[in-house]
Amino acid sequence: MAHTQSKSASGFSAKASAWLLTALLMAFLAAAAAPTPLYALYRESWHFSPALLTLAFSIYAGGLMLALLVFGSLSDHLGRRPLIRAALVLELLAMAVFLYANSVELLIIARLLQGFATGIATAVLGAAMLDIDRERGPLINSVAPMLGMAMGALGSSALVQFGEDPLHRVYVWLLALFALGIVLLRWLPESVSRQPGALASLKPRIRIPPQARRAFWSVAPLNASLWALGGFYLSLGPTLARQVTGLQVPMIGGGLVSLLCLCGALAIFALRNQPAATILRRGGLALIIGLLITLLGVDSGNLWLFFLGTAVAGLGFGGAFLGALRSVVPLAHAHERGALMASFYVLSYLAFSVPAILAGLAIQRYGLVATTNGYASLQILAASLVLLLSLRAPSAQKAQA
Repeated sequence: MAHTQSKSASGFSAKASAWLLTALLMAFLAAAAAPTPLYALYRESWHFSPALLTLAFSIYAGGLMLALLVFGSLSDHLGRRPLIRAALVLELLAMAVFLYANSVELLIIARLLQGFATGIATAVLGAAMLDIDRERGPLINSVAPMLGMAMGALGSSALVQFGEDPLHRVYVWLLALFALGIVLLRWLPESVSRQPGALASLKPRIRIPPQARRAFWSVAPLNASLWALGGFYLSLGPTLARQVTGLQVPMIGGGLVSLLCLCGALAIFALRNQPAATILRRGGLALIIGLLITLLGVDSGNLWLFFLGTAVAGLGFGGAFLGALRSVVPLAHAHERGALMASFYVLSYLAFSVPAILAGLAIQRYGLVATTNGYASLQILAASLVLLLSLRAPSAQKAQA
């Protein structure tokens, strides 16, 4: 087993290293959300269908899942820094493809590369953070990605609205940011020693331990619904905002996505010390209420209801995610957690991508607003099912007692 090293004579301190890792994690997720306000502009420029738009968005999740499954534990054997460097180089390549993309095909390639880079980065940066700070590491690993996505969506939409050449300027800034990350990586101390078994670690492992299966599948519908919500907002949220309000204001769409992510981060921070069952119920209830308010806003064309519903749904997103994770992960033994987390995230990213693609296909036949109603109704149904089951479980235990 790899042992950790707390400091390096010539490198950053533990505190500075934690700040760098947090900044890098936020940067990767900010870059992942940055194309969201641009999708409508891509469609106007290249005249492709909503189905291709959601494919370009969702292919990211495929690359991310592949990277997590294959390279998720490689840094335990080769060290954290080599994998962080590889992720940064791949991300630079993805930003370059975005920068020079002149067709939807190149956009899809860029998103695939970006997903692959983000998958490697998520695994290794999260592990490195736990090496440095085991107490606060899990909270940082949960909150930083949501803050990063919020910053990426809002910053990109601001460049679209107020800057010149919006389809390229954001990627120039991101190229510079990740290049700086490679430079700063030189002073990040290595926190694990090299270990044998690197090739064996590349074998994908998806396994749900027997003692965790019931909990895993009981929260699966809620977990799938909240990730499907995130996928819909990040792919079609700005387009929906433009249609509902009739306003060609990129900051509205970016603000909508940013609000969802910020409220998710707020919920995780606020509920972090609550029992898993309490977090799950509060998160699920907030998700249902938020979706209902959002639908009222969409169907009435009321922007304020749309934003209010998004904020409440965002609280549900963060709370339900934390509750689902806390309900499942403690049930696995230490040597089973890696495979369990891989299974958890495979389900999560399938829900993040596949429903968004289906929504893109449905839009061509039923329209955006009707598709949104159907999409949200299915999410409400799934979340309600989990809530009812969670309420019945304590009653059944009391009856047996």
